[in-house]
Formats: sequence, structure tokens, C-alpha cells
Amino acid sequence: MTQSATTRRELKPRTVPTELAALAAGVSVATIRKWASRGKLTRYGTPGRAAYDLEELADLAERRMAAEDDGA
Repeated sequence: MTQSATTRRELKPRTVPTELAALAAGVSVATIRKWASRGKLTRYGTPGRAAYDLEELADLAERRMAAEDDGA
């Protein structure tokens, strides 16, 4: 991650609701919730209204794709 990306992330994450997080990551809503409950993804928001950081989602999706490529 670049210095400017790190600085932006420390200031305030750009978050999206669960449904958009799933769409952005190319996975189901259930997968987003599993990742959050297992500590792979940080859950923001309030009780009953979850939100997820777009940069963190992009990083997780990138690592997931790399792992799939290594396994192929």
C-alpha cells in the first residue's frame, strides 16, 4: 500500500453497506459477514447497519485472487 493510501485510510475509511461491499468484492453478502465475523474484514457502522471499508475490501479481494492464481 502506498504512503498516501495509508494516510487516507488512517483519516477516515470510505465505507459502503454490506450489499455494496459484496458486489465490490465479487462475493455474496454471507461471505462478507463471514469475513467480518472471522476478523478478515473490519466492520464499521452501527448495530443493524454494517459498513465496510472499500480499500480494505480491495486489498482482501486482491489477496484472494492471488491465492486462487497460485492454486491453479
